[in-house]
Amino acid sequence: MDDRHIDAAELLRRKSRQQYWASSRRTPSPKKYNPSVKKVIDYVVLDFETTGLRPGADQIIQVGAVKYKNHEQMDIMNQLVNPLKSISTRITSLTGITNEMIRNEPKIELVIDRLIEFIGDLPIVAHNASFDMGFLYALEDKVDIPTYTVIDTLKLSRKIINQTPNHKLTTLTHYLQIEHDAHNALGDCLATAKIYQYCFTHSI
Repeated sequence: MDDRHIDAAELLRRKSRQQYWASSRRTPSPKKYNPSVKKVIDYVVLDFETTGLRPGADQIIQVGAVKYKNHEQMDIMNQLVNPLKSISTRITSLTGITNEMIRNEPKIELVIDRLIEFIGDLPIVAHNASFDMGFLYALEDKVDIPTYTVIDTLKLSRKIINQTPNHKLTTLTHYLQIEHDAHNALGDCLATAKIYQYCFTHSI
């Protein structure tokens, strides 16, 4: 065969490869919240424990939220969630949450409306906020999620605290000598609030 001509089978293989790469190339989804570095005194600190790291594929198993007014703790939401899937032993060892603990807990559809009402129109404070916001906005197929203003203490602490090897929540709580029940949604909220308040008072 003349090498100027491409074999039909080869052409088909090339087309299939092109279609595969085109379909597998992900377009980054836009942020549906407004990142902020504005100093606020009224806010809700939010944290989720989940079955894994992938919003949509993995599910929320604990919702923690703490409301502050003028940096004073006003209200707490702490709710286990039935993810309708098994919690792995790795996640149980990390969070302490077992399949038995969540068996009779409400599904996320029954929890998310309460969370939205709890937050109201206050800004959200979270550590590594993109993680928690990813899981929150993955629920938009179930309920309309407002566009929140979100302050990320991970990014904020990187500007304020220079003496730590990293800015993980556990590293910062150790450095600042903050009591911390790690990998518990409520415990992480309380620690994040302390870190935010430290950064608030030490920022210019």
